[in-house]
Amino acid sequence: MTTSGTTASTSGSPAPDLSTELLELARATAEEAAALVGAGRSSAAEEVDTKSSPVDVVTAVDKASEALIVRRLLAARPDDGVLGEEGAATEGTSGVRWVVDPIDGTVNFLYGLPAYAISIAGQVDGRTEVGVVLNVGNGELFTAVRGQGAWLTAPGAAAMQLHGSAPVSLEQTLVATGFGYRVEQRRAQGAVVAQLLPEVRDIRRWGCASLDLCAAAAGRVDAYYELDLKPWDHAAGALIAAEAGLVVTGTAGRPFAEPMAVAAAPSVAGPLVELLDRLHAAG
Repeated sequence: MTTSGTTASTSGSPAPDLSTELLELARATAEEAAALVGAGRSSAAEEVDTKSSPVDVVTAVDKASEALIVRRLLAARPDDGVLGEEGAATEGTSGVRWVVDPIDGTVNFLYGLPAYAISIAGQVDGRTEVGVVLNVGNGELFTAVRGQGAWLTAPGAAAMQLHGSAPVSLEQTLVATGFGYRVEQRRAQGAVVAQLLPEVRDIRRWGCASLDLCAAAAGRVDAYYELDLKPWDHAAGALIAAEAGLVVTGTAGRPFAEPMAVAAAPSVAGPLVELLDRLHAAG
């Protein structure tokens, strides 16, 4: 299915004008949402609810951000579908669906740690074609269009194409990860990290999956892995990582994020996936 007024290319990708339209809409929408989120940070702790566990939090600003994003996207493209972390679930008829995280890294947002992002992915016929991740904390904008590379635009700087990194061995690989919200899951994940740490350069934990994926794309870490991500956590960031040349995969021969998400420099992806397979199987 193609969007009304557009045609698919012979390669099966959407026409270039559609990709451009989706990217620009996602970017402009993320910037509007970032202004709302930034303005709401000082009062964020005044209205906080929990979801799957006492440490899985949602603020009124998360909900307001998602409402703004959905309103803006559907005002521009009313036939599209939307899937959002805070409950947005609109079935569309255009073949385009937006996957939205209105604040990825809500705990960072609450604490004022500058690693929380607006994440918006545009999917066409079920495949992510554009991705935008805007770090509200520092203004860095990560973008990608399938087949056209991944880019970072920092405030006051020209856009820079991203190419990941190339560590020479697993022991020189800087690895980012994240943890789930349930106590028993965190205990098991901590045990795996304890075994992984002696095998790699070091571990980093920022608490924002979309920015972890973008950090790997930018070569700020060499690899990232995490279990049980949701589509809104990774849809935009995974495309950015893949377009930066990273291997984006799962473990045990499974697809990415089903249930393990791995994004790694090609030079170490194989050994890292094998190690994660072994450590998680032993756990």
